[in-house]
Amino acid sequence: MPGELQISIGQHSDKGRKQTNQDFHGALTPGEPLLSLKGIAIVLADGISSSNVSHIASESAVKSFLTDYYCTSESWSVKTSAQRVLAATNSWLHSQTRRSQYSYDRDKGYVCTLSAMVIKSTTAHIFHVGDSRIYRLSGNALEQLTEDHRLVVSSEQNYLSRALGINPQIEIDYQALQIEKGDLFLLATDGVYEHAMPRFIAGAINQNPHDLDRAAKLIVDHAFERGSVDNLTVQIVRIDELPDGEASEVFGHSHELPLPPLLEARAVFDGYRIVRELHGSARSHIYLAVDTETDAVVALKIPSIDLRGDPAYLKRFMMEEWVARRIDSPHVLKPCLHSRKRNYLYVATEFIDGQTLTQWMIDHPKPELETVRGIVEQIARGLRAFHRKEMLHQDIRPDNIMIDKTGTAKIIDFGSTKITGVAQTVPSDRRDEVLGTVQYTAPEYFQGESGSSRSDMFSLGVITYQMLTGKLPYGSQVAKARTRSQFSKLRYNSATDYNAEIQYLNASATPLIERNPRLFWKLLAAILACIILLLLISQHGIRH
Repeated sequence: MPGELQISIGQHSDKGRKQTNQDFHGALTPGEPLLSLKGIAIVLADGISSSNVSHIASESAVKSFLTDYYCTSESWSVKTSAQRVLAATNSWLHSQTRRSQYSYDRDKGYVCTLSAMVIKSTTAHIFHVGDSRIYRLSGNALEQLTEDHRLVVSSEQNYLSRALGINPQIEIDYQALQIEKGDLFLLATDGVYEHAMPRFIAGAINQNPHDLDRAAKLIVDHAFERGSVDNLTVQIVRIDELPDGEASEVFGHSHELPLPPLLEARAVFDGYRIVRELHGSARSHIYLAVDTETDAVVALKIPSIDLRGDPAYLKRFMMEEWVARRIDSPHVLKPCLHSRKRNYLYVATEFIDGQTLTQWMIDHPKPELETVRGIVEQIARGLRAFHRKEMLHQDIRPDNIMIDKTGTAKIIDFGSTKITGVAQTVPSDRRDEVLGTVQYTAPEYFQGESGSSRSDMFSLGVITYQMLTGKLPYGSQVAKARTRSQFSKLRYNSATDYNAEIQYLNASATPLIERNPRLFWKLLAAILACIILLLLISQHGIRH
């Protein structure tokens, strides 16, 4: 299917001249949406020859990668997902060795090398530890993409310096490569690459373009005939089709659902009875509604009338529900589960009976410091839930914070959220769009840099300043700044200039040595003099 990632894979493995095959390999091509969110995984592992249980290690490593990688958060980057899976696998293998009869002889334990490739969108992500290899085929030449983790002692003696299961912690080599249609990659164990000729490998692949399994077998047989005494495993990967650069299947296609009309009070819409409009802006329309089946009170959000011709906007709108379903925090807006077919494009969420932080600040122009601290702490917890999923909210501002009747703060509006795992599929020339509100947006966004969790915290810092002072830290001039030089010229006024009650530390809690060093040393000298005097008196009493 054009526009969808498609590859061809050929694989073959043989025990060769050994009694057992300690190599293990595998590949998995998932369906959508995992194909766009997670990509295609190809993995090869090689158990060390000195161990009688290393075949268990290599099999476990491959199977756990192919299983657990696709169970990690869909919002995580490929790198984070794979490295966490490999770290867990390494820990398990090492613990197996420690509990076995080989606990003091790692060369006989549950140890293996591993090379993995995850192809997602237009990028190949490579993970490697040990001395199995990944190559890129260019003409009749093989370009080695991985580095052998092998320590050479002499011409006749060398050993693995890194492998899965050797130590409690593991360092995994990682690199990301841009790929093109027609690219060819080869994964091989040392039993193959130490004996097979590059020209023969290229010829076998080029002569069998429609049967890469046969090409893999020919390469293995060739290495065996040239004297290989080790296990032999080869995987061949060819890029047949590349996606258009966007994870179009992640959220579905916007044209599959009709866009809803503006809603009126008392109207019944898709199983919901509209009560009234809660909020309307250029970005969206939000209504209070009641589910006619359950009588649950919900909030319905429909796309803005003015932006319905903007595909990028509609994509972000659909992303909001996807984001909400993956974050579980009392300080983040929760989506409603759909129990019936949806006939229009909209988002249904819990109804928050309260007010925006903007209105709260109007009603509380001089809040108690403890109250401000409580609200800010709750917002920070909500942001932490985003950041743990490798998501950035990117539009933290008072209008996007709700305070309910119990005083609980909740983050809303996820239309600007950056999802690391999805951002990897977006063309680089479209990643730097500033989606937040200027007065609360971190400076790095305006300079074309990628945001980080600190960018969201900057926005929270601006809100905190505003709650304490009623003003913005840089006034209205920040909206005009775009370059590093312009930002450096902005003047910051300390919040203490407007609110004298703000203190970083209570004066009574400041150590005496900082408040009055001279008095501190006088008191210390006096105490020491008393101790010495008491010791002298005690010693004099003992002599008598």
